[in-house]
Amino acid sequence: MTPAELAEAWTARFGDAVALAENHGEVTADVPAESWIDALTFARDDLGCAFFDWLTGVDELEDGFSVVVHVYSLDRKHHMLVRTRVPREDAVLPTATGVFRGANWHERETFEMFGIVFEGHPNLVPLLLPDGFEGHPLRKDFVLAARVAKPWPGAKEPGESGHGAPSRRRVRPPGVPDDWGPSHA
Repeated sequence: MTPAELAEAWTARFGDAVALAENHGEVTADVPAESWIDALTFARDDLGCAFFDWLTGVDELEDGFSVVVHVYSLDRKHHMLVRTRVPREDAVLPTATGVFRGANWHERETFEMFGIVFEGHPNLVPLLLPDGFEGHPLRKDFVLAARVAKPWPGAKEPGESGHGAPSRRRVRPPGVPDDWGPSHA
């Protein structure tokens, strides 16, 4: 299917509820969160996009989180993105595992890294981070502790080489609060 045919099919099925965009021959369908499962099922069953490639989240700061799925039609040789947005305060979306079994680990990773809950997921438990890890490291407001706790190897600033040169005022990396780090523990 051409991008124009894909756009026509989405509009015929969802009307104005779906915003469509084309970029470099790839169609992106922005769907409301309440139509998430219906949209993924439509892409699989009606558009032939039975190959699930990936699912991830994007932190849009005050606008919440985007959840994006890339699907592909092996028969018709087209691919597309299906995207929705959930609010930051209540980041909950129905699981896509009933539509695409391959979404299982992708949703677990997105849950762990962004804190987006996939309601109805069969096993929504941490996948990658160590036990007891607190926070969601791919959120833009997550403080990267390694920037403060572990010095960068090698001399970067005057005075750090130990050769007696005067040192400049130390500047914290972006996003690190002034009262955070080993000197404030």
